[in-house]
Amino acid sequence: MRGKRYAVLAAVIALVSGASPAGAIVGGTPARVADSPWVVAITTPDGQLICGGALVAPDKVMTAAHCASVQGIGGRTPRPLEHMRVIAGRTDLRSAEGTTAAVTHAWRHPDFKEVTQGDDVAVLTLDRRLPYQTIALGEAGESGVVLGWGRTAELEKPAMSLRKVTVPILSDAECAAKEPDYRVGRMLCAGRGGRDACTGDSGGPLVVKGRLAGVVSYGRGCARPDEPGVYTRLSHYRSTAGF
Repeated sequence: MRGKRYAVLAAVIALVSGASPAGAIVGGTPARVADSPWVVAITTPDGQLICGGALVAPDKVMTAAHCASVQGIGGRTPRPLEHMRVIAGRTDLRSAEGTTAAVTHAWRHPDFKEVTQGDDVAVLTLDRRLPYQTIALGEAGESGVVLGWGRTAELEKPAMSLRKVTVPILSDAECAAKEPDYRVGRMLCAGRGGRDACTGDSGGPLVVKGRLAGVVSYGRGCARPDEPGVYTRLSHYRSTAGF
């Protein structure tokens, strides 16, 4: 989903105050999991893309709370664990490379109600320790790299092959001026149009200086002129999420 476009491919494409789930990377370039071994895809058991995520421990994935919810961006009901799989080590989701793990537990922030209200963060516990490098949490900066398998344009199908894009991170003042629901300290926003996350990219990583600074939460469309994407600011949730 693009929680950034509050989304999960296979989740609901709903609108909240004009916002939508996050999707695939727009304006980006092909990426390889070999260069970002901690990036993972969250799918249904039959392989439909739900969201992205990041391996923060060998058996823990950081993602968006709406990715672990039945109704996506506004979901308060947990998505059944048996309806989720985590795929690591796979650049092209249509291939059989990498490792697939089941989800044994999903922690969603207890205050999460819908993406525009914030607290859009979740941690999935896997049924095994994955043999891939993990990523540590970090702080926001001047720019960051977003990765995902989502759509490359609002009306396109999901890319299904990993892509990445570098986006500028905006000041809290600029974010608050553009996004009426922006919550200073708990969110960050990035992008000024042309380059962005899109549907299917929800829950995916925003990486700043090699560390996980945010996860894709929501936005209005994909890469629309002067429209930033909104991310969960993970530094605020470090202790709450157990990291």
